[in-house]
Amino acid sequence: MVAEQAFQVDLRGVVDLLSRHLYASPRVYLRELLQNAVDAITARGAGGRVEIETGGGTLRVHDDGVGLTEDEVHALLATIGRSSKRDELGFARHDFLGQFGIGLLSAFLVADEIEVVTRSAKGGKAVRWTGRSGGSYQVEPGERDEPGTTVTLKARPGAGELLSPSVVAELARTYGSLLPVELVVDGVPITGDGPPWQAPYRDPAGRRRALEQYCEELYGFTPFDVVDLDVPEAGLTGVAFILPAPVSPTARASHRVYLKRMLLAESVEGLLPEWAFFARCVVDAGELRPTASREALYEDELLESTRQGLGDVLRQWLVKLAETDPASLRAFLRLHQLGVKAMALHDDDMLRIVDRWLEYETSAGPMTLHEFRRRHPDGRFTATVDEFRRLSAVAGAQGVGLVNGGYVHDTEIIERLPDLDPDIRLARLDAAELTTTFGVVDPGTELALRPFLAAAQRAVERLGCEVVVRDFDPASLPALYLTSRDAQFREELTRAKEEADELWADVLGAVSPAGVERPQLVLNYRNPLARRITSLGDGGPVELAVQALYGQALLLGHHPLRPADTAVLNRSFIGLLEWAVHSPEGPK
Repeated sequence: MVAEQAFQVDLRGVVDLLSRHLYASPRVYLRELLQNAVDAITARGAGGRVEIETGGGTLRVHDDGVGLTEDEVHALLATIGRSSKRDELGFARHDFLGQFGIGLLSAFLVADEIEVVTRSAKGGKAVRWTGRSGGSYQVEPGERDEPGTTVTLKARPGAGELLSPSVVAELARTYGSLLPVELVVDGVPITGDGPPWQAPYRDPAGRRRALEQYCEELYGFTPFDVVDLDVPEAGLTGVAFILPAPVSPTARASHRVYLKRMLLAESVEGLLPEWAFFARCVVDAGELRPTASREALYEDELLESTRQGLGDVLRQWLVKLAETDPASLRAFLRLHQLGVKAMALHDDDMLRIVDRWLEYETSAGPMTLHEFRRRHPDGRFTATVDEFRRLSAVAGAQGVGLVNGGYVHDTEIIERLPDLDPDIRLARLDAAELTTTFGVVDPGTELALRPFLAAAQRAVERLGCEVVVRDFDPASLPALYLTSRDAQFREELTRAKEEADELWADVLGAVSPAGVERPQLVLNYRNPLARRITSLGDGGPVELAVQALYGQALLLGHHPLRPADTAVLNRSFIGLLEWAVHSPEGPK
């Protein structure tokens, strides 16, 4: 029979693992010592004082907690990771801060030796435990009159600053200022009245001012608004500070998180839903689990539920703002509309807020979608900003209302509006529709233009374009390039075939739609220049003029230029210059 062997633990290796891979900084040593002291006070159920003394490169942490017996000293201070033993001794209740049994080892990040003098509230004599980073320890009788524990550290070479009075006081304030026990550093009280969002105030205005000042101290800005947070399932309370200036939705929002009033970390990510990038939170939670380093939150079902609960609180705040303070809501939307739009993709309440309060760019000026539909029951929207810019003036002149749906989330939001009311009609514009609203020239003029149209068609035939003459506003526009979605698809497919190899060109050719209408170059007969071009005789530069109008229409409409388009534009420009210089009928 093969005998079982016990693992040999290299304590120096464990300490190196803690310092290099588990904890982000050796500064956490004080948090771990405070945590142990608070857990001891919680276990005793009486007392409630932690006193820290510094000086001469030495640190002492006194608590009046439950203390340890000699057997408990051997079981808890000389073992690593034996959580079952902690359970047996009653030191793993969920209301304790520590859960991993390795907190005391963090003291080796700043000291080569740890001395613990403790006396149990259960009775018995005081015990002194001395642990060394080399991996040895000793237990002997100690001296202490009252139950509790004193931990003493002497700074290792290079760590003296971390045990200096100023740094220790700073760390104590950072980690322990909200602790529910009396915390004193070198005679100076650190703890106050607990979380500022739970402190008593004379009136709501005074509370608001105090929380705004708290935000300024933590984050350096005066919040747009302060939102109270409460998720009972996670034992969570706190406040969300709404940012007073725009911020990128891709910015990684971080929050200040306390667990049972001990600071977990100042930059915890993932507490809020991604869409809530406009808020920074300070919270205290009693049920959320920390990671092993106690510098982040453990991703589990409770954290996901908490995240959703906090999102609900912020959503309800926005709904209430819409009902009680529309002016503030508009100001908020101007700052953080992307976050609200992201919510509106999945939330009907947010969709109603966007519909009624968020202004969109339209052919009739800025207005909400709700107001736009009231003015234009048969209005349309564009899916791109470029399409809106090239068609809004023309559509507006024809009495066709147009909404710019080209910005982030806008098209999806507009298409979701029927979820609020099935009678809402706001369809996407097909540019070819506009030609049906244009006026036609009279029959006599149309008959006279036939020779010109034949020549104009020859000028752009190889560009896959059809030339028509219409009468429309604005009169300042000589020509308009219009392409339907089907024609645009065919154009993109043709471009892809030209750039593909022979095999893929054959595949793309097999899926080419048949009988799809071509893009149109619409010449505006109401424009004086276009009208003069249509009257050019056989000796005039009809081909060059039409090609120049074609190129201008592409440029004004922000259409992509193919190599053939660029060549035609250059040729027409040079050709017209040559005609103007050399033609007997040209300028003298």
